[in-house]
Amino acid sequence: MKFPPLKYTFFSFLIIVGMTRLASQTKDFTEPNLFTSGIEGPATDSQGYIYAVNFGEEGTIGKVDQKGQVELFIKLPEGSIGNGIRFDRKGDMYIADYNGHNILKVSKNLKKIDVFAHEQNANQPNDLAIGPNDQIFASDPNWQNNTGNLWRVEEGQFVLLEKNMGTTNGIEVSPDGNRLYVNESVQRKIWVYDLNEKGEISNKKMFYTFDDFGLDGMRCDEEGNLYVCRYGAGKVIILSPNGKLLQTIILKGKNPTNITFGGVKNQQCFVTLADRGCIEEFKAIFPGRQ
Repeated sequence: MKFPPLKYTFFSFLIIVGMTRLASQTKDFTEPNLFTSGIEGPATDSQGYIYAVNFGEEGTIGKVDQKGQVELFIKLPEGSIGNGIRFDRKGDMYIADYNGHNILKVSKNLKKIDVFAHEQNANQPNDLAIGPNDQIFASDPNWQNNTGNLWRVEEGQFVLLEKNMGTTNGIEVSPDGNRLYVNESVQRKIWVYDLNEKGEISNKKMFYTFDDFGLDGMRCDEEGNLYVCRYGAGKVIILSPNGKLLQTIILKGKNPTNITFGGVKNQQCFVTLADRGCIEEFKAIFPGRQ
């Protein structure tokens, strides 16, 4: 057998190594295309079930068991379309209803849907974050104008924290409750605020910027590292509390919309993919924040 020259063999090896580095680091948790391209949410309850919006059709929420099997959990009221989902410490579910300008609430063990708060002047409530003291925060993008708002949501009302931002999207509270992170998808920026016990923000600082692709949902692990969905790039990046890039996770899909923790020791990450209509998973550096 005639072997190729050594230099070509070595060159081919470098190509293979490079391709390996770009290979997917995730696996499918659910089958593809069970959800619409509007798949979002996701959130994990105390029993380890994962919930994501738009299961089979708009205006629904799917419930995923530990084996990745999906069933219909609930249909939202007529005209409502969900986006971000979060649970409070009692196990009640909150859903950003971007079409109805609502934050909806589903009480634990019940499938009764109530309007927790409504704001007609909101653009479209998008992603939610809940702090350790159960304070709720919502991003509110205006995609047509590339602008957005930031709200704190209390029972019966939206409280405006900042207006005329960029396209606010992913949002998260640090494990100690002292920081609020908000990203702007089109502007490719992540901001960080100091957060006090009253849910008031101050000392806004640039946390991280990007040169390409969009940003979407974010979550923190228990060490305060921030996991950021890079929409269009097919990646989740992990940033330290000091804004240092720790790791880049390559996904199978290109359009991750949001992320939640769950699984064994709460150390699996589950990512919703708009272009695949499914959830992918990978192991996190640390468990997700409680």
